[in-house]
Amino acid sequence: MGKFHSYIASAATLISSYNAGKPFSLQAREFFSSDRKYGSRDRKAISSLCYAYFRLGKAYKDLPVEERICYGLFLSEYKPNELLHFFHPNLDEQYALELYEKMNLLAITFDDVFPYTDFLSQQLDAHLYITSFFRQPKLFIRTRPGRKQAVTEKLDRATISYTCIGDDCLELENNVSADKVLSLNKEAVIQDASSQHVLDFLLEMPAIVQAEKKVTAWDCCAASGGKSILLYDRLKGNVQLTVSDIRENILANLRSRLSQAGININRCFRANLSESSGLQQAEKFNIIVCDVPCTGSGTWSRTPEQLCFFDMEKIGYYKTLQQQVVSHVVPHLQTGGLFFYITCSVFCEENEQIVSFMLNRFPFLQLMKSGYLPGYEMAADTMFVAVFRKKDEPVQQG
Repeated sequence: MGKFHSYIASAATLISSYNAGKPFSLQAREFFSSDRKYGSRDRKAISSLCYAYFRLGKAYKDLPVEERICYGLFLSEYKPNELLHFFHPNLDEQYALELYEKMNLLAITFDDVFPYTDFLSQQLDAHLYITSFFRQPKLFIRTRPGRKQAVTEKLDRATISYTCIGDDCLELENNVSADKVLSLNKEAVIQDASSQHVLDFLLEMPAIVQAEKKVTAWDCCAASGGKSILLYDRLKGNVQLTVSDIRENILANLRSRLSQAGININRCFRANLSESSGLQQAEKFNIIVCDVPCTGSGTWSRTPEQLCFFDMEKIGYYKTLQQQVVSHVVPHLQTGGLFFYITCSVFCEENEQIVSFMLNRFPFLQLMKSGYLPGYEMAADTMFVAVFRKKDEPVQQG
């Protein structure tokens, strides 16, 4: 059918024009905006073909784009696919096979898809992690305090299916437009399931959560502000919040989002933390949340284009950047305060090795807890969290 040839050709054109490093979703939006001939169904179909291509990771890099798309479809689909049946009916007939059986049929291995297992943290299951690349992630929302009933009632009225996970996490299908049903940020926050748990250690520190005075906190790599809202909710609003990021446009969006959430910001400023903190030396905080720039390898089921174009040199680049950031930020932690080091990476060099670096660099830090949130078990992101406490510093003898 001409439609299938057209879809494959459009997907190949979009892939060839992709600027690696940029979110593919933005590239696709610009591509479709430049040519109004594509209807919503066309856009969805072509985008899914591109993601099928990316999900192959490093496997079959020398194959023509059209073949990689078909192989990616075969590995990630578990129902009959008209386009795959048109080009490869023999593969489409095997749609119900398990992933490892499909990979055997195509003569590829997990290492072909992800040839970096030697750099993966030993705390993670490599096969489950790599398997997640071929699985569409879920959409997760966190209901804000006291809003769960209102949120679920709205979803019920809109006949949107959801699953409750824990007290305030809801799992939805990825294609749900939650913003058309809910007052986002005010009632609920779109936030990955793993990300919702990065500050759970606060639940073990009642003295901070129940402090009489406002807790001073700095979200130093604030990005879109999801963790700032989470921190505000975990501390029941008893927080004096400072936020920073390197990108001014991100800060503008952050201010708008926190305003929607009903959160006042004590201070918002731009800072390049690889060069300096941007703060006065004496400025200290009870809590610092440091969600550092990283490879993003824990999100590759959601952004498989990053895996497809990944270069090993990026691990060393981010490791150096992370060391620079924490070196400028840690000195602003108050005695007795908590420092949250967070990444969405699966690589040991960005996580366990940075923890060792911090403990060696700052002997006054005490590691309270560290580990991974293996989101690949539930179609979510995989994240790493290490929590440090600043011990009392010895008094210098005169």
